[in-house]
Amino acid sequence: MIVKPLTKYTPEIATRVRELLIQLSRSGKDRGEIPREWFDELIASPYHDMLLAIDDSGKIQGIATLSIIMGPIVRKIAYLEDFVTDASCRGQGVGSELWEAMLSWAKAHGCTELNFTSGTGREAAWKFYEARGAEIYDTNFFKKPL
Repeated sequence: MIVKPLTKYTPEIATRVRELLIQLSRSGKDRGEIPREWFDELIASPYHDMLLAIDDSGKIQGIATLSIIMGPIVRKIAYLEDFVTDASCRGQGVGSELWEAMLSWAKAHGCTELNFTSGTGREAAWKFYEARGAEIYDTNFFKKPL
């Protein structure tokens, strides 16, 4: 298993990322094709990355999408948006390898924390995070469509 940042777009990568995001979705809903422009912007940005966990056969078995957030109070933190491993290989260390790669990515970018959300009903994920020293932070998450 190797974990590396996404550095180029291919339709095959886009399809595999889409398949993994469907697994991450609570409803299993397919939100459709991910526009190439999204991949191009992500690859070009110094503040965002997608880490790919690739097995020995070349298949992407997991992904993690990270961003840098900066503010006068938080200074510089890493934010984890998407983190999923293929259901067929859960419990085989793919998530742990991605987790370690995320922490390394954040440190390499000068971040002091890794922040993320995990919805209710994801007890297995919570156990994974807590086993790796993550703590639940008392907050509420809001969103406002634009």
